Amino acid sequence: MTKDVIALTPRMPDAWSVLAGLLSGGPDKLVDTTGEGAVVQLCDARGRPLVAVEAPVLVQVPGEAARLFGAVEPPVPFWWTEARATTGVAEAERLAGTFAARVAALNGGTAWPPRAALSVAVVPSEGVGVAPAPAAAQPAVDVLTDKVAVVITDRPAVAMTAWLSDAFRAAAASGRGLQIVSPAGSTLTPAVRDALPGWPSRWVVQDERDGYYDGRTGAVLRWQEGMFSTVVHPEATADDPRTPVAAAFREVAPERFRGPGERQLAVSFRTLHPADDRLVLGGALETVWRELTGAAPAGWSTAEPANLPWSPARLTDVAHARSPEPSWFVVVGSPERPGLAGVRVTRTKAGVEEDVTLAFGYGADEEPPVDALPRLAEVLATRHPLRSMLVQLRKARRDLAVPARFEGPGVPLAFVLGSEEVRAMPGDRARRTPLSVGPVTLGPKTRPALYYPFPGDPSDLSGWSDFERLVRHLKGE
Repeated sequence: MTKDVIALTPRMPDAWSVLAGLLSGGPDKLVDTTGEGAVVQLCDARGRPLVAVEAPVLVQVPGEAARLFGAVEPPVPFWWTEARATTGVAEAERLAGTFAARVAALNGGTAWPPRAALSVAVVPSEGVGVAPAPAAAQPAVDVLTDKVAVVITDRPAVAMTAWLSDAFRAAAASGRGLQIVSPAGSTLTPAVRDALPGWPSRWVVQDERDGYYDGRTGAVLRWQEGMFSTVVHPEATADDPRTPVAAAFREVAPERFRGPGERQLAVSFRTLHPADDRLVLGGALETVWRELTGAAPAGWSTAEPANLPWSPARLTDVAHARSPEPSWFVVVGSPERPGLAGVRVTRTKAGVEEDVTLAFGYGADEEPPVDALPRLAEVLATRHPLRSMLVQLRKARRDLAVPARFEGPGVPLAFVLGSEEVRAMPGDRARRTPLSVGPVTLGPKTRPALYYPFPGDPSDLSGWSDFERLVRHLKGE
């Protein structure tokens, strides 16, 4: 039985009643709530959490269940109810499966994984009582040491769910790393990949041949001294660490993971807005989306799945309510054109910053709109407070999933420097560069932005040398 189960239903389920119906002692003795009522918990007599159930989420964006675990979802809008069982406790796993099956049956929906729908376990109520705070104060954390918090999941795609987002925050607040353990074949969403900080945080992949390895670097791992860490070769030295790399990581991804000719167009940019009551965030992101796909984003949220229809005004309201604390959002496109962005909004002394990392996926018979980049750069530079932008092209999966295999780096297509950044450069430094091709002027001549093109051949990484020379030059090094 999986640790995570999800019920997708056309009607809103009464999770409390379903949980109480699974047991015989009555909800006042058997269940409790936490997270301001957003999470229902069950525990055993020893105070060990068995199952934590999150409040149902109304999903109004099509394609999210298919993107995150390949499920056939009801027509939008539908309700997404998620439960997490304590790892390694058979009673907890049976209870979670039974919960999802009954929620789906009572509300005309389906359960994931499919075998959860077959769960008809009779769960004993003896010894079950009100749940205290979950382990590590986070239902998602399975193992807690003085160095790391470990989350064990068997989802096909490890997404930035509300569970995982809370685990990230809790680990950071306690000075710990976060290590995510998943089975072979699982992928990460770009949101999780980009959120994982450096050591000791890792994506740990189970492997038949090598035991465990790092899904981003391929380094073979072992559990030692309270965390997963790299295996050191017996002949390693300080100058030659010789960390073994898992064979599965080195293998070329089969076509079922990435079809021939699939590519991704990656755009990262930063804007800086004056902080005033008229500010509406998300406009630059919507501009990029429309210029490159012909349509606005489909949806957004503070976690995956993205459940809300795209609305810059509502996104701004959430960021404003959280200020001065930073906010993070996920933004997705339609199933027809895979697209996903992570947006971080930060209040600084200079104003309100938006840092956006965005990618679109293309199949072998689809051409990325590279010719649209100069036009896109000019629109951003003249209509939005753009500071900088980098565009890359890489050979990678159309569905944007991040596999636990080696994927080559992208190559730079263009770098853009906003007008305020150009004006801050001394003399003609921004215009006179060591590159063979000069920059293209964008916007008014009195306050221009500059567009620096690169060859952009995915098989030629020399563009990064040119990019590094440009950056060093712009910094005055």
